[in-house]
Amino acid sequence: DDWHTFLFSHPEKYPEGQKMLAADLNAVIDGLFAGGATQVDVVDAHGSGNPDPDVRRDLLDPRAKQLTRDKPFDPYVDIQTPNTYDAIVAVAMHAKTGSGGFASHTITLGMDVLMNGQSITESEIVAYSWGRVGVPLIFVSGDDRLQNDLKGMPWLEFVITKKATSASTVELRPVDSVHVEMREKAARAVRNIARAKVMIMKTPVQAGLHAVPPASLASLEGVPGITYANQTVSFTAPDFKTAYDGVTALVRVARAGYPQVLVETVQKLPGAKQVMGDYQDALFVRWMDAESGRWKPPARAPAPPAGKLYY
Repeated sequence: DDWHTFLFSHPEKYPEGQKMLAADLNAVIDGLFAGGATQVDVVDAHGSGNPDPDVRRDLLDPRAKQLTRDKPFDPYVDIQTPNTYDAIVAVAMHAKTGSGGFASHTITLGMDVLMNGQSITESEIVAYSWGRVGVPLIFVSGDDRLQNDLKGMPWLEFVITKKATSASTVELRPVDSVHVEMREKAARAVRNIARAKVMIMKTPVQAGLHAVPPASLASLEGVPGITYANQTVSFTAPDFKTAYDGVTALVRVARAGYPQVLVETVQKLPGAKQVMGDYQDALFVRWMDAESGRWKPPARAPAPPAGKLYY
């Protein structure tokens, strides 16, 4: 019930969030094994800003393995391989942008992902991603608004962890009872895999991104070749992965709206006038140096050490 607990930038709260996340995971993992699973792999898809996994190995059920790669990967769309898993579960998820859920967003702040005319959640992104290799999503945990977002997937075993009263406030359920329900429903989800539906995105995909504050797509209005209206850019893609890649590219554009919040924050500080003046001068100096050939882009980040694993 405290958004500081899932941000690495708040060291006074974040470690407690890691413990809560691991406790939820362990309850689900225990249920999956109880239901008949013989292997459980954990993919860390939570983006707290921590360069290391949000899921701490020392807190995780030792029966489970953390999935890793030798280079960076998108945990939603880059790890799907056929004939590897029977089912997927999604733990500690959130509702989509605009749903009124706790910390509700899609991919990142202020983004509303559209696929074939529907606004979709990250849980559905997971389902459609794994649907490409015939694997169903069978269990999800999150708040009551996420359950409503996923009402089109009636086979899901869903655990409501809390009732959202705004994007930053909730009414919590007792943790012990939530974990008991997680174990029971995770076990049942495994036993009932045959009833689950594989999610397949109808193609071609009519995809798009709608931006809400602090994000903005207004800079694309009037650009030839762009289908833009009311902070929404839309396009047609031949398949789900291409649609997802297009949406994430638009996310990078929409993040251009974030610095406005930085400007507003700086303007409230003592000496703000001087800081903003220095910023304007720095822009001019950078432009003149680049125009004169005196400025070179900074060197690319060094290659990661050999043997580094990405989670």
